[in-house]
Amino acid sequence: MALFESMLLLCLLAIALLPLSRKLSLPYPTVLAAAGLAVAAMPWSPEIAIDPQLALVLFIAPALLDAAYDMPLRTLRRFWLPTVSLAAVAVILTALAVAWLGVAWKGMPWAVALALGAIVAPPDAAAAAAMLSRLHLPRRTVQVLTAESLLNDAVALLLFGAAVAAGMSDRGFAETLPVMALAIPGGLVLGFLLGRIYVVFAPRLSGTLGATLFEFTATFGVWVVAEELHASPILAVVAYAMVVAHHLPSKQPPRDRVHSYSVWAAIVFFGNVVAFLLLGLQARTIVGKMHGAELSQALVFAGTALAVVIAVRVAWVMLYNRVLNLAWPRRRDNPTLKQGVVASWCGMRGLVTLATALALPAQFPSRDLIVLTALTVVVGTLVFQGSTLALLVRWMRFGPDQSFDEELARARLALLDTAEEALGDDRSEAAEHLRTSYTDARDAIASGSLPQAEQRIFALKREGIEARREKLHAMRRAGEIEDDVFHAIENELDWAQLAATSPEELEIVEG
Repeated sequence: MALFESMLLLCLLAIALLPLSRKLSLPYPTVLAAAGLAVAAMPWSPEIAIDPQLALVLFIAPALLDAAYDMPLRTLRRFWLPTVSLAAVAVILTALAVAWLGVAWKGMPWAVALALGAIVAPPDAAAAAAMLSRLHLPRRTVQVLTAESLLNDAVALLLFGAAVAAGMSDRGFAETLPVMALAIPGGLVLGFLLGRIYVVFAPRLSGTLGATLFEFTATFGVWVVAEELHASPILAVVAYAMVVAHHLPSKQPPRDRVHSYSVWAAIVFFGNVVAFLLLGLQARTIVGKMHGAELSQALVFAGTALAVVIAVRVAWVMLYNRVLNLAWPRRRDNPTLKQGVVASWCGMRGLVTLATALALPAQFPSRDLIVLTALTVVVGTLVFQGSTLALLVRWMRFGPDQSFDEELARARLALLDTAEEALGDDRSEAAEHLRTSYTDARDAIASGSLPQAEQRIFALKREGIEARREKLHAMRRAGEIEDDVFHAIENELDWAQLAATSPEELEIVEG
């Protein structure tokens, strides 16, 4: 019960503080970190441990699904070089650098040190990209960071799995690597097959509560099945989600899609809340067991690991940036120096680091030091880099990037042409009315006034809906209609209001 009360308190703190994070242009995990540590520090907060395998499936599977479902494959193909540089090379270099620190300073075995490196290596690029998209950054930079978010998680988790298995085995990597060599392709094949099966059966549940429940069962089921078959559950979930994202949308009704996005956004966010709380509780217990010089040395080591994590990403990204521009100076897609600086500073750690630290077995060597270091790196990067990222972007003074608006206008014109062609030879009054509205919309796009016009139309429609809603409630209070009629019309007005709401206002935001 104490854990449940602590979770409720943390959720309330998060709800109260998240609007502040948007106002101050902070990534939302920064606020969650502060709230989680505050709740964990309270004297009545319980001591709790979570099963390592349960921690991975509960926190990592939804996060991988969310990232993989939004994976921009076309962007990945276009910007594969910077994406691989950030998602693979930077993560591996960071893991090796931190592992070397653990071996040289604390005398950790290489497998144990590599587990620490893999835990702190992957940045939470998605949180940074979500914030940067509101700061008028060049579109290309945001796209690369978004593409990075899934791949760096997968690379780090594969390293983590291999290192933990080697650290718990007497034979070390000699036993682990052959198993991984089979598990990696097995996970990809299994995820692809299960994704195709899901796409076949999911449309049969459209419009029912079972559709959402099936999403949960299938996602976590993919992970469990992969583990039972000794395939990589990480790559199985990634492959499964990408197959579903590619094939399902055309078969999924809008209502199911709205429900799905809102439910999974809430699940991933709640996973962040719980992970911060659980790791904070474990860190409090660890700090309570350490005294004097032992605690001081552990904190100095954790602080040094934080500095290494930040320095490696900055050094690698800037080296890549300069070498690319010097080697191919006329290449159009080369990132500018400003873009490199911002990308190098988007190194905040988040849910994957928290979840992998929680997933360490209780008997894993140097576990207390690793957990304390992981929490220090997460909080340190979120506070230091997260609180200064917006200031850095504003100081860089990027020029306006109109590519998104231009592409949006071209797409809207193409869709209007298609809609008008669908009317065919219909010359009815209704068809002519639609043709007039299409022409007006096309003129508005050409003049660049469509967003303003749309906003005014949406506002007028919502005013009419609200007036009808007030009248509906008045009729119910007066006893003019029964509750079943009230709820039927209320449902109609709810969907009409959604239809009269701009896409930007429908977007789920963190706070």
